[in-house]
Amino acid sequence: MAMDVLREAGVLEGQGRTIMHLEVGEPGAPPPRAVREAAAAALQGGRVGYTDALGRASLRARIARHYGETYGIDVSPARIVVTTGSSGGFILSFLGLFDAGDRIAVAAPGYPAYLNILEAFGCVPAPLETNAADRWVVTADMIEKAHREKPLKGVLLMSPANPSGVMMSDEALREICETCDRLGVAFISDEIYHGLTYERPAQTALRYSPNAIVVNSFSKYYCMTGWRIGWLVVPEQMERAFERLQQSLAISVPYLSQVAAEAAFEARDELEIVKAGYARNRALLTRALPKMGLTEFQPPDGAFYIYADVGRFTNDSLDFSRRLLEEAGVAATTGRDFDRARGHRTMRFSYAGSESDIAEAVARMEKWLAAGAQPG
Repeated sequence: MAMDVLREAGVLEGQGRTIMHLEVGEPGAPPPRAVREAAAAALQGGRVGYTDALGRASLRARIARHYGETYGIDVSPARIVVTTGSSGGFILSFLGLFDAGDRIAVAAPGYPAYLNILEAFGCVPAPLETNAADRWVVTADMIEKAHREKPLKGVLLMSPANPSGVMMSDEALREICETCDRLGVAFISDEIYHGLTYERPAQTALRYSPNAIVVNSFSKYYCMTGWRIGWLVVPEQMERAFERLQQSLAISVPYLSQVAAEAAFEARDELEIVKAGYARNRALLTRALPKMGLTEFQPPDGAFYIYADVGRFTNDSLDFSRRLLEEAGVAATTGRDFDRARGHRTMRFSYAGSESDIAEAVARMEKWLAAGAQPG
């Protein structure tokens, strides 16, 4: 639904209206200069062809080195699979781990594409309902209970999370890894928002389990959404299985994107400036939303989202989203995208845009809520 809102916003912009975008989780900043220069140089170099299915050796080695630099752990480059964004990583992971009919636990609220892809493959999502009082975090006990009710084949979690921006503690992540290993359940850790944390750094599941599969991407922290490049870290015994899948599904990730992605690791200074802008947007929204009457949300630990209860104003967040766009010119995403059962009372606001756009969006929302969306 976030993409539907983006499309509808585009129609209004085509009619001459100015829309403030809080709907899509896409950095407002361009890729770092080093990324663009590396791609341009590679393009000038001549032939742009296939690479090894698992990715260019130099990129895989650089990703592996990233784990030593960032988390202090050793990861073999042989375990790295370069993918077409995190989306390609999910497809490879689900095909490599699961069969039709397998039951996979996911957080609710959670990233909607998980359910869509799993269901397209004939798997059975098992939503683990979290709540605001517990900061929307899945626990090891919840996984164990779901497994007792009906065996799970896998667990898929994201931290920092979309849509809430909350992050589980290191201890909670350790307990989940150990529980999944003990139960013989595959654990997929979506770490796409690592690097975008504001109080403390995120920890990788690889620290706690050699069996975990990690999904990450250059889209969020590295500002490379349209380049469609990400990576997996897979257990050693699964390297060949993922290679065969990648050979059949994609042959390889685009060469230019791989060259550019390798350069992204050397652009941290520029990327930290972008992140500082997100932090200021975060501070602005967490101050402004309560003044509008949107008081029920968890302050985000990471990513660039706030997931707020709008039940004071509506019991239909989809209608709320449509009216906010049409009447105030602010695009935001209904919670129904993230929680099929309870999302009618919630909205997700992305603060990944420029500081001026977020400030203008706040001003428009304040005026709109004060004038027309009366509590009910």
